[in-house]
Amino acid sequence: MVGKKLKITQTRSYIGRPTVQRKVLKGMGLGKMHKSVFLNDTPEIRGMIGKVMHLVSVEELEGDKQ
Repeated sequence: MVGKKLKITQTRSYIGRPTVQRKVLKGMGLGKMHKSVFLNDTPEIRGMIGKVMHLVSVEELEGDKQ
């Protein structure tokens, strides 16, 4: 069974941000402006998004769309 996917796009730069926020972005596969990644909608990913919500935008997708 395939669950929901999230399209996460980095909308702001991490320059001047704490190291923890940089590591969260890197852990999600981000690091450059306007780059997007598709990740499964899990509590772990939601927690990571919560730490850097001011730097990213999130769209919810169905599992078969990418």
